[in-house]
Amino acid sequence: MLTTQTESASTLDLTWVRSQFPSLARRVGSQPAVFLDGPGGTQVPQRVIDAMVEYLRTDNANSGGAYATSRNTDAVIAGARSAMADFLGCDPDEVVFGQNMTSLTFAISRSIGRELGPGDEIVLTYLDHDANVAPWRALEERGVTIRMVEIREADCTLDMADLAKKNTDRTKLVAVGYASNAVGTINDVNEVVRLAHKRGAMAFIDAVHYAPHGPIDVRAMDCDFLACSTYKFFGPHMGVLFGKRKHLQRLEPYKVRPLTNAVPFRWEWGTLNHECIAGITACVDYLADLGRHEGAKAPNRRAAVLEAFNAIQRHERGLMEKLIGGLTRIPGAKIYGITDAKRFDQRCPTIAVRFDGHTPLELASKLGERGFFTWDGNYYAINLTERLGVEKDGGFLRIGLAHYNTAEEVERLLAAVREIVE
Repeated sequence: MLTTQTESASTLDLTWVRSQFPSLARRVGSQPAVFLDGPGGTQVPQRVIDAMVEYLRTDNANSGGAYATSRNTDAVIAGARSAMADFLGCDPDEVVFGQNMTSLTFAISRSIGRELGPGDEIVLTYLDHDANVAPWRALEERGVTIRMVEIREADCTLDMADLAKKNTDRTKLVAVGYASNAVGTINDVNEVVRLAHKRGAMAFIDAVHYAPHGPIDVRAMDCDFLACSTYKFFGPHMGVLFGKRKHLQRLEPYKVRPLTNAVPFRWEWGTLNHECIAGITACVDYLADLGRHEGAKAPNRRAAVLEAFNAIQRHERGLMEKLIGGLTRIPGAKIYGITDAKRFDQRCPTIAVRFDGHTPLELASKLGERGFFTWDGNYYAINLTERLGVEKDGGFLRIGLAHYNTAEEVERLLAAVREIVE
């Protein structure tokens, strides 16, 4: 069994953490369910469920009305905007709510596309989820040229020298993921933004996969846009977009005529999902309370969230070392991505693996029968699975750890995998 200093240093109170998530009590037959499907959507604390139900029970109304429930709805939306500002490190009026990251990215790409034409270029990567590729590729119909950044296949990392080379004076936007949803690689987004701005281009960061695993500071990063989805970090199914105020004011959205031109409302079309927005505040408050529970003397919610991620990263690092160490000792295993423990600060605890003689679907199905919830396929990172030659063979088996997982669950998973493949 792999034991590390990092793992033993974890102080995360798992009894408290797991008590917050009612779904973790689920069983499959006689076995407790083990949720390793977080990259597709995490479980939610009870307080998120309560907040959504309470909104529908007491304040269900449309926004902007001159009566109590509508005014309360306005307050719920404003509160969630402030919560996400604390989560991202920005101002509340730089937070836009939407259906999901994909729809928000298409909205922004269409707006930016109004200013682009033949001769302009956008830089993308082979590592990204297609939600950070397809919306920008759609601008090829306006004559925009797409440049794709290469990857290093040996460890599934971005070729930063190639990214620098493909940033030119014609580059108008660079769109890169904070972390790979398929293989867990964490990209050097600070350098990505610096290279984009050096050429006068905007930087769009997809933080969907990174958000449950580490702190985000859009001010320090200096990105122009950053998108994420709250259902990936313990909240309801919603998307959130950060945009620098100057861009949200200058760019022209496609919108209905009666909608105000004030930011951020001009980017939010139609009636929002108010009950989910109520749940967003609750999920950010959960993270803040986790930080305080871990002993942090945080002066405000932002500081408490940062402390929570300190504890989360210590705990997940130990789980990741145990999981990768165990998988490498199973005959026929091939892990895609960074496997050197000295570089684990450059990856998330999301493991893509294949086993000789077994398809990812077969493995996911047999693990599911044993109560382990994992994913198989390409997870919409189709450019990566095609590049690595696994798309035709079912992609990867993806095992996604979250901070509510335990070392005992990892040990049980490894035993189940060995039983299946041996």
